[in-house]
Amino acid sequence: MEKLAIHGGSKVRTEPFPERTPFGKREEELLLQAVRSQTLFVKSGRFVKELEKEFAAFYGTQYAQASTSGTAAIHTAVGVVNPNPGDEIITAPITDPGSVMPILMQNAVPIFADVDPKTLNMLPESIEANITDRTRAIILVHLFGHPCDIDEVVKIAEKHNVILIEDCCQTHATKYKGRYAGTFGQMGCFSFQQSKHMTTGDGGMILTNDQETYIRLKLFSDKGWDYQYMGDRDHAFLAPNYRMTEMQGAVGLAQLEKLRDVVERRIALGRVLTELIADAPGVEVVPLPADREISWWNYIFHVTGHDPDEFCQAVSAEGISMSAHYIKDPIYMRGDFLTKGRTYGDSQFPFNSPYVSRDYHYGPELVPGAVEGLRTVAVRGIHEHMSKDDIRDIAKAINKAAHGLAGSA
Repeated sequence: MEKLAIHGGSKVRTEPFPERTPFGKREEELLLQAVRSQTLFVKSGRFVKELEKEFAAFYGTQYAQASTSGTAAIHTAVGVVNPNPGDEIITAPITDPGSVMPILMQNAVPIFADVDPKTLNMLPESIEANITDRTRAIILVHLFGHPCDIDEVVKIAEKHNVILIEDCCQTHATKYKGRYAGTFGQMGCFSFQQSKHMTTGDGGMILTNDQETYIRLKLFSDKGWDYQYMGDRDHAFLAPNYRMTEMQGAVGLAQLEKLRDVVERRIALGRVLTELIADAPGVEVVPLPADREISWWNYIFHVTGHDPDEFCQAVSAEGISMSAHYIKDPIYMRGDFLTKGRTYGDSQFPFNSPYVSRDYHYGPELVPGAVEGLRTVAVRGIHEHMSKDDIRDIAKAINKAAHGLAGSA
């Protein structure tokens, strides 16, 4: 048996992996056009408007509304829901705070559905079990480039007459039953942050097929005011400013042109890695379902037969950096905004207010599947500029650690 590098053996990989280089000449060309136009303001420019039009066309929807970030996109979608203080919105316990804080920013209460401990995606049965008479919406988070069981959640949303928002911030241009995730709910939200499949450094987009929804999206993203839908300086309601700039719009157009190629490359590399480590002792891969793609924002698998921290340390020692546990705990335990109600001053609003209909407690017992999945998950970044040889080295290090640790047990 080959000696592990962590025990003094030779490393699998001594050369650095290729860096991801998402921007090229096309981005430079359009960005320069934007700057030379002498207007970087969306109202008088053309690039953001073109990006919205092309993004909607790419996904086959009627409308798209740009925003300043993925968090802003989700906040804008929640603004369309327009919850009353104390209303409830269901979301995921394994996600970025950007899926949660917009709920609180609209004075609603986040409710967390449990997840499948292998895919880490929200379970339809847990979503339905958490619906109450105060539920206004579901934010369905498609994690790591892996679409959830969308059809089942659509049926639940329709049955209970709640709005479905798809959070596709980690799942761009990824097909579920032949159709892109983000086009099944009333709204689909995307992030263009630097690490995403498509990036403008930061930025976001919301899709919808409903005109009334689109009008409110546009108003909410621009202080309740839009030249097309409102009179002179009339502001319809309380709303933030989430206007994208022309520089982001220009880069976004170039990014959209190659988005599907990026996604297809990641799908293929992830499939190779899954096949190469499927038989590693003490390792469980995420199944590759036939009815959907996995576009691997990051690649994940589970370490069930070894200590996950020890395993990831052993792989990292082979020259293949790897981390365990992702966000460590359910997202609501990674800060005081929920566990201690640190929201608006010392008011604890909306939790400590006459608007809520029950007491809320956020502890690990709410989502045992999420706790179990976070205990065993291992995360490794892959991207479209890696080669199959790079993937083979990752697989070799995983297999080496799995066999080596099994042999020393």
